[in-house]
Amino acid sequence: MLLAMKTFLAGMILATVSAQEPLRPTASVRPGIEVFLSAVPEPLRGKRIGLITNHAGIDRAGTSDIDLIAAHPDLKLVALFAAEHGIRGVAAAGEKVIDDRDPTTGLRIFSLYIAEDRGPTPEMLKGIDALVYDLPEVGGRTWTYVSTMALSMQSAARKSIPFVVLDRPNPLGGEIVEGALLDPAFKSFVGMYPIPARHGMTVGELATFFNEEFGIGVELIVARTANWRRTQWFVDTGLPWRNPSPNLRSPVALNNYPGTVYFEGTNLTEGRGTDSPFEQVGAPWLDAPAIVKTMNERRMPGIRFEAITMAVEREAAKFPGQTIPAIRFVVTDRETYRPVRTSLLLIDEIRRQHRKEFAWGKSIDRLTGSDKVRLAINGGTLSALLEQWDREAAAFHERRRPFLLYD
Repeated sequence: MLLAMKTFLAGMILATVSAQEPLRPTASVRPGIEVFLSAVPEPLRGKRIGLITNHAGIDRAGTSDIDLIAAHPDLKLVALFAAEHGIRGVAAAGEKVIDDRDPTTGLRIFSLYIAEDRGPTPEMLKGIDALVYDLPEVGGRTWTYVSTMALSMQSAARKSIPFVVLDRPNPLGGEIVEGALLDPAFKSFVGMYPIPARHGMTVGELATFFNEEFGIGVELIVARTANWRRTQWFVDTGLPWRNPSPNLRSPVALNNYPGTVYFEGTNLTEGRGTDSPFEQVGAPWLDAPAIVKTMNERRMPGIRFEAITMAVEREAAKFPGQTIPAIRFVVTDRETYRPVRTSLLLIDEIRRQHRKEFAWGKSIDRLTGSDKVRLAINGGTLSALLEQWDREAAAFHERRRPFLLYD
C-alpha cells in the first residue's frame, strides 16, 4: 500500500514540479490544499467531503480551505470537524469545544474535543464519502492535532472511506530529531504513538508512518506540499503565518515548544497568560538571576537565557494577576539549539537550587512520554538519560526514512 500511495502522490506533484526539475531555493512553497485542488484525484471527484480543519487551514493568499473546498466544482463539502481550540483556533487549552454551525457555509461543525478525546463517530460520518485533514503541525509530539488525525484515520478505516491529508511543512524543518520515543504504557492524547518529542516529520509523513507501522490500514491519500525542502523552516517558506493555537503566537515560540511544554508539568508557569507563552518560564519563588548565571556559564549551543519579570493575566491558571521572576529563552542559532535537552537541563537546575519550592505536576509523565524524566531528575541521573535519548533519536532518524515524502 505504501509504495502504491507514494507513486500516486508523485503523479499528483507532476502538475506543479517536474520529476526531473530540481527544487530551487526560490521556488514558491505551495501547501497541500493548493496541490490537491489543482488536480483532485479521480476517486474523490463528486464525493461528499468531511473536512477537519481550523483557521490556519489556508492557501498562500490566506483563503480558508473551507471556502476553497466548498467552491470547488469537483467536491461537495458536507460537514466540518473541529479539534482542540475549535474551528477558529481561539478556545483555550483543554477548553471544551462544542458542536456549532459555520456562518459562511451553514455547515454543521462536529466537535472532536468535547468531554472525551475521540475521532469522528459513526453518526458524524453518515453521508460522508471521504475525510480530509488540514491542520497545522508544530513539530512536537505533545501536539493534540496529531492525535486527532490518528483517531480520525481509525474512524475512516472502520467506515472504509479514504482519508486525505493536505500536507504542510514542518515549521521546525525536517532534519532534526530529538528526545526519547514515547513509552506505550504512557499513551495519552498528548502522545498516542512511540515517536520522539521532536520528530522532524510533516503531518503527511506522520500519517503514512502511523498507517503502516501501527496497522491503521486506512486508504490514505497525501497531497504533498510542492517545492518544500527539509532544510526549510517555516520562516523560509514564504507562507502566511496564523497562530496554530492561542498560545503559540510566533515561529520563535515554536522553536521552544517541544521543550518548554514540559514546564506545564511543574509548578512553574510556561508563560500562558503572558505576552510570550513558551518563550519564558517563571514562578514567584524563582531566583531567576542565579539560575540564568549558572545556565549561561554552560554555554549551551544555540541558546542563552535572560532574567526578567513577567506580568501574568488574571485569567491565567498559574499565578493569575501576579508579576513574577522569570527566565526568557533567547535562541541564537536555531540549527544547534535543542529545546528538549535545554528545557530538561533547566528544570534540573531549578530543582537543584529550589528543592523546597519546586514540585512536579500531575501531567509531567504524560508530557515527557514516560516516568523516566521525573525519576532521573529526582535521582540526579538526567545526563545519562539524555545520552540514551540521543541514541534513540538517532535510531528513529533512520527508522522514519521509508516514510519521508520529501528530499
